[in-house]
Amino acid sequence: MRIRLPMMILLPVLAAMGLNGCAWLAPPPGIGGAVAWRDLPAWERDHHAESWPALLRSCERLANRDQSWARICAAAHDLSAPDDTQARKFFETWFTPHKVRGAGWRNRGMITGYYEPLLRGRFTPSPRFRYPIYGRPKDLVTVDLSQLYPDLKDKRVRGILKGSKVVPYYDRRQIDTQQELLAGEELLWVDDPVALFFLHIQGSGRVELPDGSMVAVGYADQNGHPYRSIGRELINMGELAREDVTMFTIRDWLRDNAHRADALLHRNPSYVFFAMRPAHQDGPVGSLNVPLTAQRSVAVDRGVIPLGVPVWLDTTRPGADSEPYRRLVLAQDTGGAIKGAVRADLFWGHGAAAERMAGLMKQPGRLFVLLPRQTNGK
Repeated sequence: MRIRLPMMILLPVLAAMGLNGCAWLAPPPGIGGAVAWRDLPAWERDHHAESWPALLRSCERLANRDQSWARICAAAHDLSAPDDTQARKFFETWFTPHKVRGAGWRNRGMITGYYEPLLRGRFTPSPRFRYPIYGRPKDLVTVDLSQLYPDLKDKRVRGILKGSKVVPYYDRRQIDTQQELLAGEELLWVDDPVALFFLHIQGSGRVELPDGSMVAVGYADQNGHPYRSIGRELINMGELAREDVTMFTIRDWLRDNAHRADALLHRNPSYVFFAMRPAHQDGPVGSLNVPLTAQRSVAVDRGVIPLGVPVWLDTTRPGADSEPYRRLVLAQDTGGAIKGAVRADLFWGHGAAAERMAGLMKQPGRLFVLLPRQTNGK
């Protein structure tokens, strides 16, 4: 005999068990079922043709993935320079939109921004230029276990070989305080340790040399230690209120508290290594291994959203007016802090305007993923 309890009785029981009734019944976070195009806010008002170069760059990596992408990319190359209407109809023909679900029925998450900072540096050290940008160390070992354990796809262990064992690689504090550990791996030397730290956060940047010429660096690898937000550390220390944390307030705190800056920075053990890249390149290369497009490329959690796919971004522009910011972007990058289903980091480009927007962006938003149709695009 089954006993059916009314929900008004069941909810207090769940609460007593430490469970929230709604969260208990909610589907897991991730990509949900298909929705209609009209469910994408302001879909018809975007300048869809502006996303076309980013789509073609995704096709450089996805065209050989499966038949669906092969057909999509062949059709995209045939439509060489579409206008906004043609581009929009292309996406509507070849893709199906899906809402991205958050945890506990929450479909809004955090949308942040990043950009290419400009640093001052040179190829040899001096009393002024004494902070190194390191290339990927020769003794950094990467272990890929995905062939033995498919569940660990895209999960790599990094470390250093000590005898017959792989042990954790040096953390930020060790690298900063014992420069002999990475002697000979320096690519450039810069004059500002705070700017160097934010270069690690952004993952790429440009460096102006004393003669006025420009070089560029991009992400090469990471030391294997988890990323830890120093903004969150400052909140926990009572130094900044949560609502006041931006790149600019963090940077100001580091400069105003120079005697405490190193201790704070070392709370983030993650360390990024770089490679030289052409300064004239359109944008830095993301995790998809294609150049990023300003305001049309985003970093996502690749465990939730496949790299390369189009994503409809529904958020607001940073600033007091909270103006809607809705556009088609491509998932072409990842980041140590970009974890979770409804989570994205928008690439703004380089320059003062990009720095301001990326530094302030901390907006609530929704994501819709465009997945290939399964029936020849019809």
